[in-house]
Amino acid sequence: MNMDTEKRVYETLDLLEIKYYKHEHIPVYTIEDADKLEIDLKGMLCKNLFLRNRKGDIHYLIILDENKRLDLKELAKQIGSSSLSFASEYRLFRYLGLAPGSVSPFGLINDKEKEVIVLMDRDIASAEIVNFHPNVNNVTLELSYDDFEKFIRWQKNQYSFVDI
Repeated sequence: MNMDTEKRVYETLDLLEIKYYKHEHIPVYTIEDADKLEIDLKGMLCKNLFLRNRKGDIHYLIILDENKRLDLKELAKQIGSSSLSFASEYRLFRYLGLAPGSVSPFGLINDKEKEVIVLMDRDIASAEIVNFHPNVNNVTLELSYDDFEKFIRWQKNQYSFVDI
């Protein structure tokens, strides 16, 4: 599963003519693990959180700078949602085809029905370079923010910016 979904990320980026730099490393499961890597990542390292509303009928992929903390109550208020919580492993796999530790916006390629709403911290747009896993946690891709947004627009999931 992981190799196929990782391969699809590269195929999609190539199709969109998006340039990226690939960093292979030991598997990381948290931002803290990633910070311990001895690789030279340029730009903003982003964390990605998969959330659901109280009823479980709306799912969100939140993308923010690794150094920010997310206040779920404040975010729910900002987007006009009922209370938010982390989605289960089952939901993560069902909607994005991903395992914990590999959450990435590139998982959207597995969201055929475009059900997941993407919420990006506004500060990400000011980063020249952003970094994400290609749906596996032993590789990090470095790409320009403009190319990342090109991918998000191409994917056609609903997305908007939030202030975190």
